[in-house]
Amino acid sequence: MNNRVRELRSEQNWSQADLAARLDVSRQTVNAIETGKYDPSLPLAFKIARLFGRPIEAIFEPGEE
Repeated sequence: MNNRVRELRSEQNWSQADLAARLDVSRQTVNAIETGKYDPSLPLAFKIARLFGRPIEAIFEPGEE
C-alpha cells in the first residue's frame, strides 16, 4: 500500500516520535508505515486520517500487487 504519511508528517514539522505519540503507537510503527513495510489496521488508518484532517483515500492507496 502506498501512503503519504511521511509527507503529511513533514508538513507539520513532526518527528516520527511526535506522530507516534499522537497516534499512541511506537516510533517503529510509524517508520514501518512510512516505508511501506506495514499496513496499518483500519482503526489506525482512520485515526491517521482524522489527525491530518484528510479522507483515508487521500493518504492511503493500493500499491502494485
